[in-house]
Amino acid sequence: MQSVKCVIRPEKLDEVKEVLRRLGVSGMTVLAVRGHGRQKGHSIHFRGSEYKVDLLQKIQIETVVPDEIADAVVSAIIKTARTGQVGDGRVFVTPVSECYKIRTGEREMS
Repeated sequence: MQSVKCVIRPEKLDEVKEVLRRLGVSGMTVLAVRGHGRQKGHSIHFRGSEYKVDLLQKIQIETVVPDEIADAVVSAIIKTARTGQVGDGRVFVTPVSECYKIRTGEREMS
């Protein structure tokens, strides 16, 4: 099993969720997060004053998928979330050695 975590632009959430559903990803956690990478934020003008906005709104999606589809999931996220602009996001993949269902205590091994 592989844990796939991605940080994407908020406007890409519905498209990424749909492509993951088509690949058979049945569960995910979606979080509203704030941060910055290379883009370092931007400045806005409001009522004559300039404000630095250095933590930008992003969406983080986390899911755990079987090894067999991990590469397809990562490729689909990248293809779907890409705009070609700075700030498109990142995808992180880490191995999951075991998993437990809280309700039953059942252990799942990769």
